[in-house]
Amino acid sequence: MAATSMERPPTRRRGSVLTGLSNNEKVIGILFVLPSLIGFLAFFAVPALRSVVISFYDWNLLSDAEFIGMGNYEQIFADTRFWGALGTTAVYVLWNIPLQTLLAVFIAVMLDRIQQSAWLRGLFILPWLVPNVVVAMLFLWILDPSLGILNSFLNTLGIPDQPWLRSPDQAIQSIAGINIWRHTGYNAILIFAGLKTIPRMLYEAAEIDGASGPTRFLRITLPLLRPVLVFVLVTSVIGSFQVFDTIAVTTGGGPAGSTRTIIYYIYEQVFQRAIRMGPATAASVVLFLILITVTIIQMRYLRANRSDLADYS
Repeated sequence: MAATSMERPPTRRRGSVLTGLSNNEKVIGILFVLPSLIGFLAFFAVPALRSVVISFYDWNLLSDAEFIGMGNYEQIFADTRFWGALGTTAVYVLWNIPLQTLLAVFIAVMLDRIQQSAWLRGLFILPWLVPNVVVAMLFLWILDPSLGILNSFLNTLGIPDQPWLRSPDQAIQSIAGINIWRHTGYNAILIFAGLKTIPRMLYEAAEIDGASGPTRFLRITLPLLRPVLVFVLVTSVIGSFQVFDTIAVTTGGGPAGSTRTIIYYIYEQVFQRAIRMGPATAASVVLFLILITVTIIQMRYLRANRSDLADYS
């Protein structure tokens, strides 16, 4: 028994990422990370903590700040415009995320099965490379009720002119459509890269077993794409909650406040009304907590820390 225990191979201890690296390698790694870390602390972490502190003060940037505790939070929670902005943001997210993700998956699968040329992938990612302000100005002309080419095309099909961005019933859907057009190609390229990590032998074995195309997609492709889909969903949801520039260029929060999202509400508190840093930062903190909660739910429900590819190896 003693000899057997002596011959047992040592178990591998789990340590940090730096385990097994020499001191020089650790120093070099830290030096590479240091510029990004300094930028993160200076432009993200410190301002974020400062915003939390300001949310407990009454401050207009011109006079001394006065501590009022939870007063700013009580004020925004009693503001119907705040709750309306949250509701509008939720509607935008529900229009944007499902359509954008489904289209991205469809385009990625088509690129993988039909056409894999680099120039076509570049064409799909081109809208994402165009600045949001330029895209918004372009669609401001395309969706113009009187001169827009979209209504001219609809007229040829016998469909009457639509108000699009000038209608409270269509404005937020139009904003969602603009951002779907801009971001779908980028997400499709990410999903396409995820498809390339799936071993071809799995599809071949499933085909030999008689599995149909939809079955192979549901049983192989989607489960093995989960890490990429989680990344796409998390980043897309966070970006959707932060939509601003498209609205600022096209509708300015209108018509009748129908496109006033939470970020635009924060902007109004500081720049369009009396400078009210307290309510604006309080709304920012609430938005941060919402995003953290939504992200944690997505990560846990979609099991982002586990890859199904290990089950096939």
